[in-house]
Amino acid sequence: MNIIKRNGAEVQFDKEKIVNAIRKANNQSKYAPELSEEQILSIGNLIENHCEQVKRSLNVEEIQELVETQIILHKAPETAKRYIRYRFTRSLARKANTTDEQILSLIDCNNEEVKQENSNKNPTVNSVQRDYMAGEVSKDLCKRILLPKDVVDAHEEGIIHFHDSDYFAQHMHNCDLVNLEDMLQNGTVISETRIDKPRSFSTACNIATQIIAQVASNQYGGQSISLAHLAPFVQVSREKYLEQTQTEIARFGIEATDEQVRALVEQRVRDEIKRGVQTIQYQVVTLLTTNGQAPFVTVFMYLAEAKNQQEKDDLALIIEEVLKQRIQGTKNEAGVWVTPAFPKLIYVLEEDNISEDSPYWSLTKLAGECSAKRMVPDYISEKVMKTNKIDQNGDGQCYTCMGCRSFLTPYVDEAGKPKYYGRFNQGVVTINLVDVALTAVETLGDVSKFWDILDDRLDLCHKALRMRHERLKGTSSDAAPILWQHGALARLKKGETIDKLLYNGYSTISLGYAGLWECVYALSKEKLTEEEGKKLGLQILQRLNDACAQWKAEEHIDYSVYGTPLESTTYKFAKNLQRRFGIIEGVTDKNYITNSYHVHVTEEIDAFSKLKLESTFQKLSPGGAISYIEVPNMQHNLEAVLEVLKYIYDNIMYAEINTKSDYCQVCGFNGEIQIVERNNKLIWECPNCGCTDENKLNVARRTCGYIGTQFWNQGRTQEIKERVLHL
Repeated sequence: MNIIKRNGAEVQFDKEKIVNAIRKANNQSKYAPELSEEQILSIGNLIENHCEQVKRSLNVEEIQELVETQIILHKAPETAKRYIRYRFTRSLARKANTTDEQILSLIDCNNEEVKQENSNKNPTVNSVQRDYMAGEVSKDLCKRILLPKDVVDAHEEGIIHFHDSDYFAQHMHNCDLVNLEDMLQNGTVISETRIDKPRSFSTACNIATQIIAQVASNQYGGQSISLAHLAPFVQVSREKYLEQTQTEIARFGIEATDEQVRALVEQRVRDEIKRGVQTIQYQVVTLLTTNGQAPFVTVFMYLAEAKNQQEKDDLALIIEEVLKQRIQGTKNEAGVWVTPAFPKLIYVLEEDNISEDSPYWSLTKLAGECSAKRMVPDYISEKVMKTNKIDQNGDGQCYTCMGCRSFLTPYVDEAGKPKYYGRFNQGVVTINLVDVALTAVETLGDVSKFWDILDDRLDLCHKALRMRHERLKGTSSDAAPILWQHGALARLKKGETIDKLLYNGYSTISLGYAGLWECVYALSKEKLTEEEGKKLGLQILQRLNDACAQWKAEEHIDYSVYGTPLESTTYKFAKNLQRRFGIIEGVTDKNYITNSYHVHVTEEIDAFSKLKLESTFQKLSPGGAISYIEVPNMQHNLEAVLEVLKYIYDNIMYAEINTKSDYCQVCGFNGEIQIVERNNKLIWECPNCGCTDENKLNVARRTCGYIGTQFWNQGRTQEIKERVLHL
């Protein structure tokens, strides 16, 4: 059993240290000791038993609070005072070098929490460590200077989560839709080098990957590009190959029919598409951006974005190649084909590909095969999205999210045309709904107080969101030329600020929420799957939407409700809830809380019922959300996968299919790597050879709408372990 020190390092639990500390506090007086030796040993045993029951590694602060409580319960108030005074004195001494200790611990790879903060970052790599070091400095600045005390305190207590504080010191935004079309068609500038319109598909793909890398290094969230913006360059290559082929035929005096010439040209075009797609796939997974990881990029596949039939057919060829290459996967260091984390793929289910008699049904079959083996693509229903996303002209719109799930709100430009590419999100602050509920029920003993507390917490979130907005306000376009001057997001002049892009719906800012399932259960003992629980859950989400609408009307800033993915924060929130309210069955008895509106991972429910239920909550998360179903190996049951896709098309806007895709480098096992408990800690283990070395296990799991491959903290690992199958 381990504990986590203040610098994040994980060490063996030592009961004797607790016992000795109590002894010192007990004996440090001219009067008779208040506690007997038996009582001191009893407290040590109680603390040890509690740590074992919690099923996770407690940090030092949590253990010390348990000690204080036990000393008081044993009727030793003076000893408790001395213990608390000692803690306070030590705390003052540490404050001067907390950041230093954090940085040194992560350089030495001793910081357990930082090591598992991001499932797509390898904390042993220098570039990742450098990013984390800068992040620690930024967090320190936020706490001491940039953020008000009430926001910092609420963040530390897990009442809210101020996302990405490790980047807040800089004037950086969250995520965006890259206007790749503008950059390719009208040229761009990368590292002060002018890049003109490409003259072939493969060149366009190469430029696209350079743009992806540059964008990733100038913001901290996800980005999305559309394959439709690459499709016009297939025809550019086709015309080039036609001219070349005709020249070769004439030069060598070869007789060839028009049909033979077209066949040869098309073969050369397909070969170039294959090379171009390969460029995107391999450059994305091998690039390391300035934050120490592969670019977090989503590739959007939507046939209806094509401007004409030829472009649509060419787009279909690109989509086909992307899916085929993803089915194959990428080779790991042992030369085995495995599932890569990026790029994330999104496939739009639309009228032209959703039924057996539709012209592009073969693409949907290929997408289903890819999902069964590699967990992507995710699916957007054009039909449902056009119902949910109505713009100011009264028209339904279908477009991609930014990264894994953050959606822009509908917007039309000054010319009255819908605009999505070139827009972005300013940032996220998440409210812990479970804490709101338990504050009403456990602290105040009055369920009816929930709504007042919720309003107070929303005011705090609003204050924190305004800090994000104000941090971006006044940012010069010179801060990130690729974004603001050269087309990724805008074509501003040098020295011009980005302020006009922060208002009136051009960009969004997100009010995140977490733990709706536990919140509703704490208030009503009803589940979201039960009628009254569902009704209460929808009322809570509506209150969040009403707050955003009010703020938007008053400030002309596009606040939007966002179903927070909670990668590492699920563990942080759970630990804080346990510390503040204890272990409450069905609410705080896990080391994680549920993402956004999701049905709890342990709830027995079939795939279709889950998707149908969650679609009602997804509609009230306009700033972004994604639903999922957990499935077994479906590679030999593609008919079932296709039935799920048809159901998604008719019933829910955005969903994914979660399967398993693992490999053991020691024994060659190709199946599901198991999660087992050893010494009160969850670890990954090959079921064939027993290997537990994470460096020799290729594990890919869905965690937050995207695939993680660098493992997770104990809270998220428990959540993954406890997932039930829905199909």
